[in-house]
Order: sequence, then structure tokens, then C-alpha cells
Amino acid sequence: RFNVTLNPDNEICSLIGSKEGIGHFHLAFVNPGDVVLIPEPGYPVYNTGTIFSDGEPYFMPLRAENNFLPDFDSIPEAVAKRARIMFINYPNNPTAATAPREFYVKAVEYARKYGIIIAHDAAYSEMYYEDKPMSFLEIPGAKEVGVEFHSLSKTYNMTGWRIGWVCGNPAIVKGLSTVKDNYDSGAFQAVQEAAVAALTGPQDCVEKMRALYRQRRDVLCEGLARLGWNVTKPAATFYVWARVPKGYASSDTVGKLLDDAGIVCTPGNGLGPSGEGYVRFALTVGVPRITEALSRIARMKW
Repeated sequence: RFNVTLNPDNEICSLIGSKEGIGHFHLAFVNPGDVVLIPEPGYPVYNTGTIFSDGEPYFMPLRAENNFLPDFDSIPEAVAKRARIMFINYPNNPTAATAPREFYVKAVEYARKYGIIIAHDAAYSEMYYEDKPMSFLEIPGAKEVGVEFHSLSKTYNMTGWRIGWVCGNPAIVKGLSTVKDNYDSGAFQAVQEAAVAALTGPQDCVEKMRALYRQRRDVLCEGLARLGWNVTKPAATFYVWARVPKGYASSDTVGKLLDDAGIVCTPGNGLGPSGEGYVRFALTVGVPRITEALSRIARMKW
């Protein structure tokens, strides 16, 4: 898929879901007072893992004017010199943004300059609708500075099975596996064998899921646009990152949708202050349900 060569003996470690690996990752590398660079809005575990390890979070805002990519040049030099880990996540949760090759090249250069470990969360790598997202490890020199987390939860709908892996730099993989040796005894073998079957078997089921999510995306985005919402069709993930109606904050919008229409979505500011002004819809229900939600929104008065 990515044309990346890995040594299974020391460059891959199975995880009890990528969430578990990300949550434990800090314990291998972060000492009290070390800085962890965290995208925001973003997956909460990047920050909670930092807090649990007595690290200091430094948030990198993801904003529309920068295509929801962090601006490395805006990070103060003093912060960069103290940084131990930088988390990046593309395709992105919650913004659904994808990252171009140039971004990863710059991230590798930045990490090499300041001695930072890159942890790339690629959980949504197979949930795409346009161009195939690339792996961070495709970039020359990436394996020298970081690792990539993968999950079977999204690609194969194995969320409750809890299986994923981390791969990349052998010393970094070893650091996380050493922590895990003291927390768990590995993923259940039967689940690992099921994961092997999923990865090595026919991939038509994945293409069918992409087609299903694409249909749901089109119905929701086009329906919201007809109702006057400012929304862009995502190129990847099963999320829609929509601007809230004029005059409303994220939490106000979520509350009104719940109270007036019985619709649940996530307030953007709940995932970070730069998410203010947005809500996140999930494409995890069928088209009839999405159509019903749109009809309820159409009856609302804003």
C-alpha cells in the first residue's frame, strides 16, 4: 500500500488498539517538564497522555487558513528546544483534512533539527474518497525520527476487537514495547490472527465501506449546503467538519440541534479552542437516518 519496508523483528509492535499505544507512548519518552507538541482541535488522548506523564502540552492550532495543518514556524524556539514528541494526525480527526507530501517533508526536517520524536496517527488512512493518503514513513528520513500508528478499527470495523500496531524507528518502537511489557501481555492471539486475515485477505469490503461513507457524505454535505450551512465535502475520514450558523457558538449549536431536533453532534471547541465555530458530524448512520436529520434541521429556526 505504501511501499515502505519494515523489519518485523524490531520495527513493528502490535497494540491493543492504536489508542492504547498512543496513550502509553508518552510514558516511554516524556519526563516531567518535557514539552509535547499537540494539534488542536484533536484527539484528546494526545493531551491526556501528556498530563499523565507530567509533560507540558503545547498546542498547535489547526485553522482553515492553513488548510488545517500546524504552522511549525509559529512555534517559539524555546518551546521547540524542549519538545520531546510531536503528534500529527492525517487524515485528521476532527477536521477531516489531509496532508500533502510537502507537509511531511517539513515535519521530518523540523523533527531532525530539534531532536523531536514524530508520532503520526494514521488511523483513518484507508477512509478516503479522493486521492489515497500517504504514509509519513514514505518520506526519506522519516524512520530516523518517528513512528506511525495504525488501527484496524476504522478500516475493518474492528473497533471493539482492540487491535492495531505501531511501526517505524526501531529504538522508538522498542521504547513503547518496553512500557507495554509492564502493562499488558499483548493482544489476544485470536484477534491478532483475525487482523492478519483482514490485512492479507480481499480488500473489497474496505472499498464497499468507502463507497458507503462516500454516499453518506454526499447526502449530508449537499443537504446541509442546501440549508445554508457552510460545509466542505471531506476528502477522507467519516467526519464532516461544518461551520456553525452565523451568530451561534459551537456549544450553542450543539444544544439547539439536540433540543429542537434530537440530533447529536460534537462541538468543535470540545476538541480544542481552535474548533470554536465548528461542529463535527459523524457519517456512522445510514442514509435514511441522515435524510431524517436533514429534514429536522430544515424545520428549525435559527
